[in-house]
Amino acid sequence: MSNWKNEQEARNEIKELVTEYYHAFKEKKEPYQKGQRISYAGRVFDEKEMCALTDATLDFWLTTGRFSEQFEKEFAQWLGVKHAHLVNSGSSANLIAFSVLTAPELGNRQIKRGDEVITVACGFPTTITPILQYGAVPVFVDVTVPQYNIDVTKLEAALSEKTKAVMIAHTLGNPFDLAGVKAFCQKHNLWLVEDNCDALGTTYTIDGETRYTGAWGDIGTSSFYPPHHMTMGEGGCVYTNDSLLNRLILSYRDWGRDCICPSGHDNFCGHRFDGQFGQLPKGYDHKYVYSHFGYNLKVTDMQAAIGCEQLKKFPSFIEARRHNWERLHAALESYQDKLILPEPATNSKPSWFGFLISVKPESGLNRNDVTRYIEDHQVQTRLLFSGNIIKHPCFDQLRDTDAYRVAGSLEATEFILNNTFWVGVYPGMTDEMIDYMAKTIIEAIAQ
Repeated sequence: MSNWKNEQEARNEIKELVTEYYHAFKEKKEPYQKGQRISYAGRVFDEKEMCALTDATLDFWLTTGRFSEQFEKEFAQWLGVKHAHLVNSGSSANLIAFSVLTAPELGNRQIKRGDEVITVACGFPTTITPILQYGAVPVFVDVTVPQYNIDVTKLEAALSEKTKAVMIAHTLGNPFDLAGVKAFCQKHNLWLVEDNCDALGTTYTIDGETRYTGAWGDIGTSSFYPPHHMTMGEGGCVYTNDSLLNRLILSYRDWGRDCICPSGHDNFCGHRFDGQFGQLPKGYDHKYVYSHFGYNLKVTDMQAAIGCEQLKKFPSFIEARRHNWERLHAALESYQDKLILPEPATNSKPSWFGFLISVKPESGLNRNDVTRYIEDHQVQTRLLFSGNIIKHPCFDQLRDTDAYRVAGSLEATEFILNNTFWVGVYPGMTDEMIDYMAKTIIEAIAQ
């Protein structure tokens, strides 16, 4: 029989046991040994995340609750935005970000079927999936090497009378030319959605003002999947400074409802039974009035509890990523006769997600041969996601239709598709691991 005097005493004892468990079974005790697999990414955590998760589990609230509210408040403050709302993944964050731009409340700026959205083909599919799902038309523009981001000199040529938005990602921590893209959007009254899933913690300066990426556009998105800059296991976030977009984000995330009651609260506005909506009878319960075709994409409080502790560690994660990237870059600088090394965008300070490398075709090397050697020597590699999304099977039924448009050539995109790969720089890597990665890459291009 327990001698606990109250619930808090019981929680404290349980969390003390969780802490002991972490140190006994989860804490990394052995240093890296040559021959061990080096992953491109991984979770970095300690007993604090496990205890926070335990706290949320003991609450047994399960859905969005106190930890979610805490994270949203602290994350918004850290990022420097007015509003931040958790969702269950970065892909869902992109879906919500685009969904809100289709709302009728936006008037002549509402994105409708057939309207165009400028984006890139060289990236992750979920940046463009919502565009297609809503019947809008993605317009693909080429990128630049070695920044691996949208070529802003191609934007005007991609513009049409149907263009309503630009929705693009910052590539592996390196921001796209925000000054150029933002000026283009302002000139033509276009929405700007920043897919910030791979660049959380990156800063960019325009006219002397420095902000985090994701905070420059109308809407920003983040992912908290385990390989990302910080993790909740699964999870994502949508953020904005615009009060109307904020209201729409909540609606589309929470079933499309008109009500703004927080989870677990009734009659937050004090007018639950006296409104008139659509063709419903007067006084219809406002909690069940739906102003949009939405979803349930909320995060659980267990995930958010992990995020609250990760956020405390996040500044050190950013610095570790920068250190690892710079160490690897220095080790490979002498081999630029065969390799194209990445370059940070002007006016930026990236929070690197990975280290991009392109094999120069004139070197006689083949990218697949290089990555095969690196993988065979226990270093994990990745390609730049889709390389060129329109060449994937998901586009088989869309080719030769008006479902999408390509503005100009995709010459650099094709180059990346055939010649580019990347390795990780996540905070769990040590100098010994970075040095071994560099040594292995050098050996690979010497074969």
